[in-house]
Parts: sequence; C-alpha cells; structure tokens
Amino acid sequence: MHVRAPELRGRGWLNTGGRELSLADFRGRFLLLDFWAFCCINCLHVLDELRPLEEKYGDALVIVGVHSPKFAHEGEEAAVRAAVERYEVGHPVLDDPELVTWQNYTARAWPTLVLVDPNGYIVAQYSGEGHAHALDAQLAELVAEHEQAGTLTRGKSPYVAPKPEPTELRFPAKVVALDKGFLVADAGNHSIVELAADATTVVRRFGSKRRGFDDGDADEATFSEPNGLALLPADVAERVGYDVVVADTVNHALRGINLETGRVTTLVGTGKQWMDGDGTDVLSSPWDIAWWQDKVWIAMAGVHQLWTFDPIRKITEVAAGTTNEGLRDGAKEQAWFAQTSGLAADGDRLWLADSEISALRWLDTEVHTAVGTGLFDFGLRDGKAEEALLQHPLGVTVLPDGSIAIADTYNGAVRRYDTRQGIVETMATGLAEPSGAVVVGNELLVVESAAHRLTRVPLGASATPDEFSTRTQRPPMDLAAGEVTLEVVFTPPPGQKLDDRYGPSTRLLISSTPENLIREGAGDSTDLSRRLVIDERVGDGVLHVAVQAASCDDSAEVEFPACHMHRQDWGVPVRVSPTGSTRLELVLSGG
Repeated sequence: MHVRAPELRGRGWLNTGGRELSLADFRGRFLLLDFWAFCCINCLHVLDELRPLEEKYGDALVIVGVHSPKFAHEGEEAAVRAAVERYEVGHPVLDDPELVTWQNYTARAWPTLVLVDPNGYIVAQYSGEGHAHALDAQLAELVAEHEQAGTLTRGKSPYVAPKPEPTELRFPAKVVALDKGFLVADAGNHSIVELAADATTVVRRFGSKRRGFDDGDADEATFSEPNGLALLPADVAERVGYDVVVADTVNHALRGINLETGRVTTLVGTGKQWMDGDGTDVLSSPWDIAWWQDKVWIAMAGVHQLWTFDPIRKITEVAAGTTNEGLRDGAKEQAWFAQTSGLAADGDRLWLADSEISALRWLDTEVHTAVGTGLFDFGLRDGKAEEALLQHPLGVTVLPDGSIAIADTYNGAVRRYDTRQGIVETMATGLAEPSGAVVVGNELLVVESAAHRLTRVPLGASATPDEFSTRTQRPPMDLAAGEVTLEVVFTPPPGQKLDDRYGPSTRLLISSTPENLIREGAGDSTDLSRRLVIDERVGDGVLHVAVQAASCDDSAEVEFPACHMHRQDWGVPVRVSPTGSTRLELVLSGG
C-alpha cells in the first residue's frame, strides 16, 4: 500500500520566477523529489543523471530539487541561490534549511530520490546515485498505466530559468601562476582562462564556454566545469607535448593544454563516470591535481581516493583510499578520504583539503590528519590543530615559510596552519567561497569563487573571526543498546534481477565512529541484512554503511545482459537510547 506524499514545506522556492508552489501544483503528473545538498559530490552526479530523464518524459514528469543542507553555510539563502546557478539546475528547487520536508519524507542520505505518482502517492524511493536507468524503467511502466487509467494530465513544468548578470569569470575554481600572468579554471564558463599580471585582464581563453567534451584548438575545445590545474615541469612538457593538465571534473577526465598552440587534448577519461569494475581508464569527478613525486596526483572526489597519472608512461593508477568515505589515517591502501578537493605538494608531503570531513591532511608514506575529526563536526575555531575547526575547505596552498594556507570555503575565510607549532590562525574573512590560491610575491592571490573574481590577501594578514562549532543539524536516530538489525532494502528495477553468475551481486560494509560503538557486526559481507551489537557505554556516534548491488537483465534469451551498479554510502548519526529502535532500515531502492 502506497503512502500519500507529505506537503512540500521550506523557506521558499527558486527557479520558479518567484512563484510559491505546493504539492497540488503537481497533481496529474509524476513528481520526482531530489533531496540534495550542494556540498555533496554524489548529489552533483545525480543532477547530471537526471537531465536525460527530464528531457525524455517532458510534460509527464516534473523534477523538484529539495535542498537539504548538511553544513551551516548551505543554510544561507544566498549560498543556495549561487549553487543552483553554479550547477545549472534546470528545475524548481525548494529551499529547506530546517530540514522540514527532509524529515517528513524520512530521508536518511544525500542524495535521496522519491517518486510521487499523479494521484499524490509515493511509489518509490532511492538512495545514492546510479538509479537513472531504474527510474526510466519504472516510469515507462507507470506512465503507460496512468495514461490508460486517465489519471495522467500532462503539463508544463513551473521552472523559470534565472537570468544572472554576465561576468568575465563565472564561479572560478583554481589558479596557477605563469611567467607573466595566471591560468584560472573558469568552471562556470566551462573553460580555462589566461589572465594578465593584474589578475583581471583576459589574455586568452581555452574553450568555447559551451559545456561539452571536445578536443581541438582553443576556440573549438569544450570542457564541463573544470576545477583543478597543474603545470608540468618544462622537461616533461617538452616530451609529452602539453604544458598544463586540467581536472575536467564533470567530464570525469584529465585534459592537456599546449600553451603555445592552444591545442586541447584528452589524456584520460571517456566522459563516463567511473563505477566499480571500470578500471582506471575512467575517472570520477577529479577535483584537483598536483605534480608530486614525478606524477600528476589526482583528488578523485567522486570515489574518495587519490589516483596518479604518469604522463610519460600514460598510466593511471589508484594511489590511496578504499572508496569508503570518512576519516581514517594510516597506510595509503587502507585510508579513508572524504571528497578530497584540494592538493598542494611540498617536498616529501602532499597536502590535502578533505572537504566533507572539514579536514586538512597530508600524505607522505602514510596518511595523516592535522585538522578535522569526522563527517559531521565542523565550525570556525583557531588555536591548537587538534581543537581547530574548518567548514568544507576546497583548497590548500604552501606558503614561503612552509605553513599551509587553507581555502576554508564555507567559512568564507583563508586560514593558516603552522606546521611547526601545530596552530591554526585566520588570515582573512568575508570572502565569497574561496576555493584556491597561489602565492604572488608577498601576497596570496585567492579565488573568490562565488564573487567571480581573484582577490589579493597579504601573506602577513591576520583576522579575528566570529568562532563557532557545531554538528550537522540532521537529527540523530535513536538506537537501542545491544542487538540491532540493520537491513538495506534493494528492489531491482523492472525487467532486472540480482545476478550472481559472475560472483556475489551485493556487498555491505559497516563500521562506526568511534570504532567501539559496534561491539559485534562490523565488517564486510554479501548479505544485505546484518546483526549488530551496539555498545551502550559509547553514547553518540556515526554508523558508516556502504552498500552496492548489481542488477542485470532478467531474460534467459539475452546472451550478454546489461548490468547496472547501484551504490550508496550512508553516514548515519545515532544516539544510544533505552527507548531506541532495535531495527534500522536503509532504502537503496524500493517502493
């Protein structure tokens, strides 16, 4: 029996031309609610996955984004508006800073998708990414059913496209210094821009400003939200025929630029997003890159790993991380990262901005954490590194004295970590989502992404911020101490089934922070149900649940069935309570 969809409530609507909407405005059509947060790389992947679905079903389907913030900055109305513009969201968005609609729909993860039928009933829910084909199959059946029953009333979407003022730079991301100027990843204009020494005057542009994935001359090539940039050493550049490597994020690719000819070429990537089993010829949202130890190091934000690319041998390899999201130091192959978005090389260390855990980390022979404690703790606090707080930093820069400048993006600040004293200080505040920086003489040239400009900050600058510390406002789930059953619900899409012919089709990995929250039941298995024993003495914590399921065509006549991988990582805040539940159900895919 299906449940009637709750009303849509929040602070207001975006992309509607100022019109306020309610559930009744969508009656007669299918409504797909996309619960997202603009910090979340998986949510950004889903925005791209849904675009073809929107086009295919047109006037039978309306997609509505429900922006449900994780970080404090994401609750600011201006920040949500900027994000909707930055990521070219092409449907109405409900701004839900208090998570009212999120809780009414019992969402537990970013992203969560909820399909509502023309009569206003919830017919399916999905968590994570990779569900576009499942939604397509389900809609194909349901649209035909409702059309035949006369309950489908096709109509125009209430979407109204915003009309922003044009600027020369649009949501720039990273910057590197050239001999006589700068190179900027102009993400919002889908191009790379060379600026003169004044950091304002445009010398030339690589890319046509159109979103695309085309190689060619500077005015013909296309990118899709490029972020990271790295200059190759001169001897390497001469051997390979290009000077600059670009992390072309939404194309899931590395691109090369020859600065003399302006030619753009693809180095790694097919335009397709990496999924388990794809090897290393396919990437997943490379966000930043750096030249270190004779290779290009890649912050592979989409799968929470570090990869390397050897331009001489043309080989891409996984260098660190397990694909599990979180904070775990130690051996490279066992470490956990969380959407690494900034890299900076300094001798025998590679510094990392690990955005989703609000952390500054470094890699030498192992992975270490300087600042940051986990997925849900963040804020703005100076002082000893173990007590300092950041909020979703996207960039790191090595300063001349060996300290590290942090683009503390969601705090609108530049912070400084003194590597010798282990202290964090604030250099500047009041910046609009700083995302990267480069040292120029006695100044730090900072990319103010949401202000569409570069800003100079003196290296000796100091500021006294309004400090705060907090956790995500997402409410914890009350769990009972002792035995708890955790079950992941997965229903294969219409026409598909779980297929074990090439090995187990499901995998469930469970851990916790702190580790002793789970006395029994942590670890890896192929069963989607698990008995856990929760330690009552630990109190609050986070359950980390990673699941994947492969579904394939359910037909004996198909020799090579099409298979799809469904994947989600949950970080579930929990509170151990005498009245807590003995069952935790997480929906990967189900009605």
